[in-house]
Amino acid sequence: MLDLLQLTPPGWGGALLRGALLTLQIALLSYAIGLALGLLGAAAKLSGSPVLAGAGEVYTTLVRAVPELLLIILLFYGGSTMLEMALIALGFPGAVQVSGFAAAIAVLGVVQGAYQTEVIRGAIEAIPVGQIEAARAFGMSPSLRLRRIVIPALLPIALPGFANLWLILLKDTALISIVGISELLYVGKQAAGATRHYFFFYCVVGAIYLAMTLVSNGAFRLIERRVRRGIPAA
Repeated sequence: MLDLLQLTPPGWGGALLRGALLTLQIALLSYAIGLALGLLGAAAKLSGSPVLAGAGEVYTTLVRAVPELLLIILLFYGGSTMLEMALIALGFPGAVQVSGFAAAIAVLGVVQGAYQTEVIRGAIEAIPVGQIEAARAFGMSPSLRLRRIVIPALLPIALPGFANLWLILLKDTALISIVGISELLYVGKQAAGATRHYFFFYCVVGAIYLAMTLVSNGAFRLIERRVRRGIPAA
């Protein structure tokens, strides 16, 4: 059995490692997009503007209501057509093909953004109002308040939610195998089909996901320990 995990053919070890690396790349890029969208969404919901707050509410409600798998399929198969129509409308005709890699990152990033919006919004609302008022009283600009008050106070509250969303995203990358991206699960299915050792390779894939989860948990514990310095334990 172990010969099947050799790094070079006929072993599948090298292909599985490349699939795991692609999984991490997709997860990291999607998480970064989701974090940016989450900041924008939380800012919109807390802006006090009915239009922006309504747009943020529509975004989070719709995205969280539609399954990620359905979104991936819609964007992968319909994204090319929509982009081509948009380019023609802008006067730039041309064929556009949305790759599965780009579709996966876009969809997972948009989905992450909806959930991260709520995590960030909840964390900001949990910051004691007196801290913000004191910063205003000292004449801090909005950007300075964000750097010195909001972000340091937000991180200890939001970090558990960020960690959970990262772990969920890491597993959700398996959904993109539906569009033929050679991420970890897709390579595992190829290896299982080629060798007929289904149980073995699916167990190996599960073990790799578990290893990535354990490493992620350790990294988030280190980050949490750092951001909670000086905060008394509950």
